[in-house]
Amino acid sequence: MTWWNPSTWTKTDRSRQIPFRRNYTGASTNRLFASFLGSSTSADKEIKTALRKLRDRCRQLCRNEPIAVKALQIYRTQVVGDKGLALQVRARNLPRAGELKGELDVTGNDILEGLWKEWVKKGVAEITHRHSFIDCQQLVIESLIRDGEVLVKHIRNADNKFGYALQFLEPDYLDEEYNTTLSDGSRVVMGVELNPLNRPVAYYLHGGTHPYDDFGKVAGRTRVPASDMLHIYRPDRCQQTRGVPLFASVLDKIHHLNGYAEAEIVAARLSASKPLFLETQDGVGYSGDDFEDEAPIMLAEAGTITQLPAGVEAKSVNFDHPNTGYSDFYKSMLRSIATGLGLDYVTLSSNLESVSYSSIRSGTIESRDNYRMHQTFLIQHFALPVFHEWLKLGITSGAIPFPMERYNKFANAAIFRPRGYQWVDPQKEVNAAISGLQNGFMTFSDISQQIAGRDIEETFSTLQADLEMADRYNLKVNIEPLGAKSAAQPEIDKDGTEPTNE
Repeated sequence: MTWWNPSTWTKTDRSRQIPFRRNYTGASTNRLFASFLGSSTSADKEIKTALRKLRDRCRQLCRNEPIAVKALQIYRTQVVGDKGLALQVRARNLPRAGELKGELDVTGNDILEGLWKEWVKKGVAEITHRHSFIDCQQLVIESLIRDGEVLVKHIRNADNKFGYALQFLEPDYLDEEYNTTLSDGSRVVMGVELNPLNRPVAYYLHGGTHPYDDFGKVAGRTRVPASDMLHIYRPDRCQQTRGVPLFASVLDKIHHLNGYAEAEIVAARLSASKPLFLETQDGVGYSGDDFEDEAPIMLAEAGTITQLPAGVEAKSVNFDHPNTGYSDFYKSMLRSIATGLGLDYVTLSSNLESVSYSSIRSGTIESRDNYRMHQTFLIQHFALPVFHEWLKLGITSGAIPFPMERYNKFANAAIFRPRGYQWVDPQKEVNAAISGLQNGFMTFSDISQQIAGRDIEETFSTLQADLEMADRYNLKVNIEPLGAKSAAQPEIDKDGTEPTNE
């Protein structure tokens, strides 16, 4: 074998050597990547040119396309549900000497939870009196999915005893055409005023009615301080100022799939109607029936016999429909759409063909993780800020009988419980819950929250009430609590030995 010293290579030798790849394949500029374009622009620049059109098209889909309507319904149902977020206050009194933490302030917690239930009713929580707080939660989720963002204004001195209500505004009110630099160094980006730290300090809103309707007069632009507004959106990039609809990544697929389905329906309808094209020997068009695109046609009605004039010949056309490949292609595209929306295919399609317990459970678990992420987002960016403002104004107005010195105590102790989810296979998952409880890696609180969507205190109090009611009616209720030892498991004496039969 001959060894070559690179230092002795000629120019020709060097040109023949195999190039050493130091770059990423994805950054290649060869012919295979010629149409793969990208940009180094900021998130705001990308959003600015597309925001309104994206939002309009997503709304169009959610009005007319069954897939989009179903996706919106899934998020509304699975994230919020029929009961919404439940408030639980776990404030504690100051600990006594020798205690690590004080006892729960049961009285104060109950008072606050009761007043909250009074405020969240329809006609109180929202300024137009059209929505309850559960409705408001659904509006937030729907707006995030369909519009990418939502504006919620704090209305102080509202016409209720708490002096507080919410006003919902569509993101169209936030003027994305207003972009400038202010004299103090702050910037306005798509209607949002940002300080040098990129922190929102104000929002510039169109006044009057909706800026794009014709029901009233649109007033001038209004500056609203950030302390008066919740601008709720989920950023995809840091320093992103406006929100993008979740449908943005699947917008084209849903549109084209609907167009494909419509074309298949039209073709199948034509095939089923058996149209006949009439041809004359003299080249003069037969005018005895309808015309379609200047071509004479005749639709053969069932049970009829039609006599054609002399010299006219009828020719049928076979459109070869239904298309046998339509179903598989539609399912494949729907799987791609479901992936882009963070949903499992079975739920989005309502198709249970060839679905096993394992497959549906796997898809359900992954989807529920996504729903829980949205629940956490809803709590942190909407429910908790609203609760804190309600608590502050309720104390100020006197509707909440606490001194302002106790604000932090209760504000920091508020917990919102989202909805839980039913078991896919009750028997298997109940056994798994029992096993987890017996082995110490699950608690009663975990099981109550995950399954029933309520805190353990509510579960125990409800159970206690049920047992007391059963006693009043002389009914015997046998309940073996979770974690109880099975009958086959031997008991252990105090000395650690198994009891004998002697």
